[in-house]
Amino acid sequence: MLNKLGRSELFGIIKNLFLVILGTVILAFGTAVFILPFNLVVGGVSGIALVLDALLPYEFITVDLIITVLTWVLFFIGLIVLGKDFAMKTLISTIVYPPALSAFLHLVEPNFLGGFFDLTASSYSELSIMLAAVVGGVCIGVGCAVTFIGGGSTGGVDIIAFSLCRVFKRLKSSYAIFFIDATPVVLGMFIIGDLVLSLLGILSALISAVMVDKVFLGMSRAYVAHIVTDKYEEINRGVIEVLERTTTIIDAVGGYSGDGKKMVMVSFTMAQYNSLMDIIKKNDKYAFVTISQAHEINGEGWTR
Repeated sequence: MLNKLGRSELFGIIKNLFLVILGTVILAFGTAVFILPFNLVVGGVSGIALVLDALLPYEFITVDLIITVLTWVLFFIGLIVLGKDFAMKTLISTIVYPPALSAFLHLVEPNFLGGFFDLTASSYSELSIMLAAVVGGVCIGVGCAVTFIGGGSTGGVDIIAFSLCRVFKRLKSSYAIFFIDATPVVLGMFIIGDLVLSLLGILSALISAVMVDKVFLGMSRAYVAHIVTDKYEEINRGVIEVLERTTTIIDAVGGYSGDGKKMVMVSFTMAQYNSLMDIIKKNDKYAFVTISQAHEINGEGWTR
């Protein structure tokens, strides 16, 4: 029989797995129903797929086939260049996303539910494409955010960006991600040849970024944890090795017991929340942990 800690860990794994799958399904739904039917190049794997689909003359090469191939190719690149830990974070999305996308593409067929999801055939054609850009951006942003909350990653072109950062040490990941995401958008303007579609794709991408910010990051990008523990050395080592964050160790005294304690203070992002809690549970399940949002953090590793 599982002990209390074992049940808690199992519940956490199941919850995170559910969130990663749910987020990936939402992402696939938004891309298949709202983005691909209107050829909205929003960047990412779907943007690259739309550009390649416009360039390749073969009818048997479909957009969802291109996305499937790209998704798995990028996964193996991440596995080789970035290591198995990063690859494992993207594995669930890599498995779920391509078949979910292909399944949802059937929703937009004219004969499915009388064309209920086929927005391209709507009599409100101009309004339909505008709504598709907005709702598609919302779905993509929410899907990515939910996946991140579950401790996973959608992978995609971020793998290329992080791989470039491994090769070019001075290249900032934020610049690399922006460049990789922007490239298919710019190419789409010339290859697809429709400026309105390109601008709507950019609008959709901006909306998705805002949704990720609001859902995943909330109003604060940084958090501070105060951990009162007897296993401060082990927790400190785990934070440094796994989170790659520095800590501050403070002498503390129990107000009731009068016993001397150690308190570990660490600043982290929400993306590192699950990893931090795993470190604490692994080393000291009786640790007293307080987590609060930080309005601003200045210093190495954070914005100034």
